[in-house]
Amino acid sequence: MAGSGSASTPEHVTEKWFSVPELRLRNHRFSVPLDYSKASPNISVFAREIVAVGKEEQALPYLLYLQGGPGFEGPRPSEAGGWIQRACEEFRVILLDQRGTGLSTPLTSSSMLQFKSASDLADYLAHFRADNIVNDAEFIRVRLVPNAGPWTILGQSFGGFCALTYLSFAPQGLKQVLITGGIPPIGKACTADDVYDAGFEQVVRQNEKYYKRFPEDVEIVRELVIYLAESEGGGVPLPSGGILTPHGLQTLGLSGLGSSTGFERLHYMLERVWDPILVPGSPKRISHFFLNAFETWHSFDTNPLYALLHEAIYCEGDSSRWSAHKLREKVECKFDAVRAAKEGQNVLFTGEMIFPWMFDEIHALKPFKAAADLLAKKEDWPPLYDPATLKTNKVPVAAAVYYEDMYVNFRLVMETASQISSIRLWVTNEFMHSGLRDAGRQILDHLLGMNNGKKPLF
Repeated sequence: MAGSGSASTPEHVTEKWFSVPELRLRNHRFSVPLDYSKASPNISVFAREIVAVGKEEQALPYLLYLQGGPGFEGPRPSEAGGWIQRACEEFRVILLDQRGTGLSTPLTSSSMLQFKSASDLADYLAHFRADNIVNDAEFIRVRLVPNAGPWTILGQSFGGFCALTYLSFAPQGLKQVLITGGIPPIGKACTADDVYDAGFEQVVRQNEKYYKRFPEDVEIVRELVIYLAESEGGGVPLPSGGILTPHGLQTLGLSGLGSSTGFERLHYMLERVWDPILVPGSPKRISHFFLNAFETWHSFDTNPLYALLHEAIYCEGDSSRWSAHKLREKVECKFDAVRAAKEGQNVLFTGEMIFPWMFDEIHALKPFKAAADLLAKKEDWPPLYDPATLKTNKVPVAAAVYYEDMYVNFRLVMETASQISSIRLWVTNEFMHSGLRDAGRQILDHLLGMNNGKKPLF
């Protein structure tokens, strides 16, 4: 049987093969330390191995996929397609549920309630950043890949951040690196301020594009903001028990403004914002459809780690101090929703930003407000990147850089890329941040071609 992971051990359990159309899959469960720096309890990390049908026994090179996020599990393929189908033409693909997600000792809105104090939870969460995700990947590689050989990694978005951490601290485990929409800023104690300073500029541009595409939504959003502001308590109850306020409404831009179909999805939500008046004289009300869609859109109830760790992924030796909230104050003249609505201006949605008031208004996040505040104030974050190592890197790196990416700023990407040796960039405005999902076969094929000589160097 191909791979050293065929036989189960106490620290690595291999399950039986199963099938989806055109693919064969099997599950691996690893028992890994919570903290690799000292004796600590173990957690479980889950990975799913995928090959094309008939290739179970073939000696294929390995490709590890690092999911975007933070705080989201790996894909669950139901059939061959997209980048997975292309990868399985020549690789044995490993889909990792990063620690705390999916089947990897998941940190959910219910499981985290087991912690007795906010400080205990914050201390625990500090072990769920890219540094330990890479430690897990190395733990898996030496047990799964024959002869503990190096593998290819493909990092999407935050997965690309993890890829640079991997290049910094464990390059011996890497044969080549492929990145899509995920090159982080490096070299400062806390780069979150740079990210959000640049991010608000891009978000303004995305709003302009949205309202140009759907000009009828300008008035719909203004009317909705005023309705929320004039409601008792400054908002309306959400189905789960939270509250929708004007600045909460603005967070729809997090998903709506940055992906290929986001504009359309947001527009179709706004089409159904109001209940019809069935009985003359009945008061105007926001529809249950819209309120439910708002909560479903964010996924904080199923993936709360995203909100808890989002700013921490940028921190090295310093605290974020609620960076997005601080930087928003600089541009509040543009992002004050109520004032914009009352003055007849466009109400701007916000982007990939987490604000402290979310832990008051979003039901799934309320229990973790104190822990989130402790993480925002934490200063002793360990390093995530080693600029000196990256400057002398010899592992081939091919990266798709999306020129109009709302989540990963182009200018900051180019600054980082200039500090990484052996990197090649494919800069394109043909795709948005969701490019790997939208055109995965094309993008993966292009990146592999950049590293295997099929694409010219210049």
